[in-house]
Amino acid sequence: MAQKPTIPKGTRDFSPSEVSKRNYIIETIKSHFQYFGFQPIETPSFENSETLMGKYGEEGDRLIFKILNSGDFLKKVKDDLYSEKDSLKITPKISEKALRYDLTVPFARYVVQHQNEIEFPFKRYQIQPVWRADRPQKGRFREFYQCDADVVGSKSLWQEVEFVQLYDAIFSDLGLKDVTIKINNRKILSGFAEVIGESDKLIDFTVALDKLDKIGEESVKKEMLEKGISTEALQKIDPIFSLQGTFAEKISGLKNILADSEEGKKGIEELEFIQRAIEEMPLQTASLDLDVTLARGLNYYTGAIFEVAAPEKVKMGSIGGGGRYDDLTGIFGLKNMSGIGISFGLDRIYLVLEELDLFPNEAQQNTTVLFINFGEKEALYAMKAIKKLRAAEVNAELYPDEAKMKKQMNHANKRDIPFVVLAGSKEIESELFTLKNMKSGEQFSVSVADLIGKVK
Repeated sequence: MAQKPTIPKGTRDFSPSEVSKRNYIIETIKSHFQYFGFQPIETPSFENSETLMGKYGEEGDRLIFKILNSGDFLKKVKDDLYSEKDSLKITPKISEKALRYDLTVPFARYVVQHQNEIEFPFKRYQIQPVWRADRPQKGRFREFYQCDADVVGSKSLWQEVEFVQLYDAIFSDLGLKDVTIKINNRKILSGFAEVIGESDKLIDFTVALDKLDKIGEESVKKEMLEKGISTEALQKIDPIFSLQGTFAEKISGLKNILADSEEGKKGIEELEFIQRAIEEMPLQTASLDLDVTLARGLNYYTGAIFEVAAPEKVKMGSIGGGGRYDDLTGIFGLKNMSGIGISFGLDRIYLVLEELDLFPNEAQQNTTVLFINFGEKEALYAMKAIKKLRAAEVNAELYPDEAKMKKQMNHANKRDIPFVVLAGSKEIESELFTLKNMKSGEQFSVSVADLIGKVK
């Protein structure tokens, strides 16, 4: 007996219903991207390894899927190198390409490569899959879609304000209430490291801090100590773990903690600007919250950092995130090109909407009308009507085989098709159709024009 086929761990198949619901989310996000002036681009599913490696920090690099070179990929590996069994040294010799880890770094590469064709500021959106060699768990997969929007070529803080509004508009349209848009600033984090005298350990500090909601305060402090951050330094920064209250109250607390950090003060000023603007243009359903421990562990952020939390009743990680990166394109040779971008986690948003039963009926695209097949002559009569229904933007189809009525009706029920049309010799003679509502059981004798009106 042949072994039952499987798919790789951390990937999924999607049923017709699931694809329809995912498309509903994508179309909602895409429409708002366009309302806000973003233009679409696409990039290859894999990039040259040198494009991706070293851009996400040590932890990110480990999660990048490498692609083996075609042909005899071991031919370039010398015997002495092979005998060392050191995968870090061998990998560059046998793998020159990798699956993209996110859409931001490929976007930076795109901007540099096409800089003479782009009008700046450049607002782009991109909805494509990415891959990460992560440990699969609820809401975390190895293959998943990202829905990104970025602006490059402007340092204006109005972009940050617009991204907060964009998050709010999209989640409101999806029916997601009580969403929290968390915000922090990388300059705040740099200020923390500065006031405790550990500026040289900023990366270690932020990587550990970014795990606060996953492993807790004590474990974060333990990791910081293991990275060489002193006990005295941790005591100085301890107030950040208990900073609470309104946005303004947290800002006040930050001003005390960062009184001796010029970098930290700049971060506070930027946060205050965003908050004042949002107060003048209140959000629809989301709330904006200052989270001074938010780090998002990616090295390229330099200013505002965003993370979106789902409603508390749903146990789910972040469903969106992003931030300001003042020189991301500098890694590819284009200096002083500031940018900011956010991302929507399609898969997690799907799980949240499903759990809260927020998908509307129209999100599940399906055949609206199924015509019963009574034979060749009747099928031709049905197909002429089906053509008119499709022209009127009604999803309609003919059961392909001349099968028993019960089988065709069961087919309609199993697929949740709301209407069935019977067109036999009697209907052909009178140039009418018998329309049956599969939920109520009601039947109507209708012309093709009336048929279109009733099912629409």
